[in-house]
Amino acid sequence: MDKVITCFKRRPEAVSRLICFPWAGGGSIHYARWGNILNCSIEVLSVKLPGRESRAKEPLFQNMQQVVDEVISVLLPLMKEKPFALFGHSFGAFTSFAVACALKKLHNVEPIHVFLSGASAPYSESRLNYPKRSELSDEDFVRWMTSIGGTPPELLSNPEIMRLFLPTLKADLKVVESYRCIRPEQPLLSCPVTCFDGKDDIPHDLQAWKEITTGEFTVKMLDGSHFYLKEATNEKILLDYITKQ
Repeated sequence: MDKVITCFKRRPEAVSRLICFPWAGGGSIHYARWGNILNCSIEVLSVKLPGRESRAKEPLFQNMQQVVDEVISVLLPLMKEKPFALFGHSFGAFTSFAVACALKKLHNVEPIHVFLSGASAPYSESRLNYPKRSELSDEDFVRWMTSIGGTPPELLSNPEIMRLFLPTLKADLKVVESYRCIRPEQPLLSCPVTCFDGKDDIPHDLQAWKEITTGEFTVKMLDGSHFYLKEATNEKILLDYITKQ
């Protein structure tokens, strides 16, 4: 499991688990830190995908099914063992959703809560019309990354670092851009779903996520742009809310 999951604090006595999915190009450390912050009733498992951290030399995933298959093959026993929630931001929101759908359809296993951040529902019209960022030239791609924030300027201006980082980020975006999901005729889930977003980010079709569940649906808007959750004040609001749920 350690190959796919980063967990800073094992908590066998925890009541539930929070399973977190990285944003495009992201690693597992940001969310794994939450295991040191949240109380002892929650164990945090942060998904580590190929092409980063200790898996840097592994081939990058090419499609969403590869993400889903790997995560479920590793985590299914744990998901059956005790209650769990899913959290994902941007690219991670799509992977969280895809994993939740596969769990329900194939194994009749459902999270107790799904937390989705910084992304339109995969079947919404606005999302389907997004430009394909993965096809941009490296120069235009870095310009776009600068515009959305979240990446330190000193990294963006370092050609060597960007040469190593860009292929992973572009590969993740290509997975999202090729991911297709039909608008559900009937909600697949029954658990609560909460959507978070930055007030200054580009508008996302958050309301469309309501169609995935018969459970309670909530939208929370926080100050900031696409990477609002990296700001300490917002992180505290986020984690307080998750803990209460």
